[in-house]
Amino acid sequence: MTKIFPNPLYLITDTAFAGLSHSQIARRALAAGIRTLQMREKRMSKKELFHEALALRSITRKHRVTFIINDYIDIALAVDADGVHLGQEDMPLREARKIMGKEKIIGISTHTLKQAIEAGQAGADYIGFGPVFATATKDAGAPKGPGRLKEIRRHVRIPIVAIGGITTENVSSVMKAGADGVAVMSAVLKGDIGENVRELLTAINNNLPPQCPDG
Repeated sequence: MTKIFPNPLYLITDTAFAGLSHSQIARRALAAGIRTLQMREKRMSKKELFHEALALRSITRKHRVTFIINDYIDIALAVDADGVHLGQEDMPLREARKIMGKEKIIGISTHTLKQAIEAGQAGADYIGFGPVFATATKDAGAPKGPGRLKEIRRHVRIPIVAIGGITTENVSSVMKAGADGVAVMSAVLKGDIGENVRELLTAINNNLPPQCPDG
């Protein structure tokens, strides 16, 4: 995918969806091919979150998986995560960069062309854009559709990770619209995690442009 993400499938963990701990999710997903993992946790105390993140950092480091923390810059730094993902209501990107440093990854959630352009100009390493399709995972507004994603692609040079209602059935339209990768939660966490990951990776790989031969 890019030097930031080893492959185009980006998993966001959620214990409520899976009925499993973050570590259990990670072990099953990584065994099936996930190489980018974002820990998203809204229900734990900071102390509990730190210990969960520390366990995930150990697992992801062992498997050489990119590890992102959702929202919490302090937790990301404390466990030496690879980066942090911030929403529009979180700390401003420029201030976050001062704290995180140049080597850490910072992703920004965006929902409009203006937000996407601003994130690129402010130094984000990638943007999440969506929801592309309708999703019950979180209240992120009306679906934008692949057409809006295609418009974002024309104006943004940094990697775009599409999010929101993405499945094996519609991922081809997302990749064709210009996404560098897709972030998923329920599409992997509901049911057999390993099987879901493998099916999504197959669907994504079937829609990637052919690689040019060396030389």
